[in-house]
Amino acid sequence: MAVVAEKSVVATRQRPRLKVAQQTSEMTLAREEVCLGARTWTQELLERRYLMVVSSILVAIALYVDYRCGSYVTFRPAVKVPDLILDRIPPINLSFLFTYGYMALIVGMFTYPLFRQPRTLYVVAIQFSLLLILRSVFMIFTHVGTPAGAVDAHFPGLFSKLYFENDMFFSGHTAMPFLGFYLFRQSRLRYVYLVGSIVMGIVVLAMHVHYSIDVLGAFFMTYCSYQMGSALIRKLDPAYCDS
Repeated sequence: MAVVAEKSVVATRQRPRLKVAQQTSEMTLAREEVCLGARTWTQELLERRYLMVVSSILVAIALYVDYRCGSYVTFRPAVKVPDLILDRIPPINLSFLFTYGYMALIVGMFTYPLFRQPRTLYVVAIQFSLLLILRSVFMIFTHVGTPAGAVDAHFPGLFSKLYFENDMFFSGHTAMPFLGFYLFRQSRLRYVYLVGSIVMGIVVLAMHVHYSIDVLGAFFMTYCSYQMGSALIRKLDPAYCDS
């Protein structure tokens, strides 16, 4: 009996040591997985460093063009025109969705590939840049005033620098999420961006900050921009496949 009791005491003492050893092993394995993930993430970015640099330059150019064109249409008089849909609905204040919903969709468009698929980050940047440039050019050639009764909305921080008046055609709130639908076609995230583009289209119409043609035309213009962007990316990266 004494021997059995002694063995039981020894086993009891060994259990905490086994648990500590098991926890240490799990922590070591977790650290190795994190390090491996970090190395893979860095390697994918470095393998495409040329494309990352090119896409970063395009983003900078697109933001500058958008700022210049937006400033042009904001500070020059424009005529408000009637709209078949807006003339029949009262303005509704949905500024929270207009501001923070749109910001979340834009931030998500870049953070998802940054952390989940870094090798595709340059694709998002190039497509985003081309769509922004295309919209900037069209806004100065379709210079009409913001619809009557538009709900006043403001963006916080850096986003406020890229929010303008009279930048009508085409709706960026509709186009950018719809671009996300094309970019993430291989992921369930595409449904989030498809719904987001429809919701944003409804929001800008309800707030009277865009004409109906701005929203309807955004879907077509986004498709055209995406096709042009895909052609450019294939020139830069022959291994690229958008299917």
